[in-house]
Amino acid sequence: MTKIECILRPGKLENVKEAVNQFGIHGMTVTQVIGCGLQKGRTEVYRGTEYSINLLPKIKLEMVIPDKDVDDVIKLIIDNARTGAIGDGKIFTYKIDDAIRIRTGETGDIAI
Repeated sequence: MTKIECILRPGKLENVKEAVNQFGIHGMTVTQVIGCGLQKGRTEVYRGTEYSINLLPKIKLEMVIPDKDVDDVIKLIIDNARTGAIGDGKIFTYKIDDAIRIRTGETGDIAI
């Protein structure tokens, strides 16, 4: 099993979610986050004073999937999240040793 964690533009969540659901992956966790990377924020003026906003709103999407689906799901995410501009986000993958469904006690791929 592999955990895929993505940092995305908020406007791309629905595209990515729909594509992943159509692929057959239904379990995911979505969190609203703020952060910065190469995009480095932006400068705004408020009441004549210029200030920098370096933490921008993003979406963190997390899912644990079978190893056989990782490459396909990553490609789906990239195809549906990419705009070609700085700030499109990142994808991280982690190996997962086990998963346990609390309700039934099932383990492994069946639990996800």
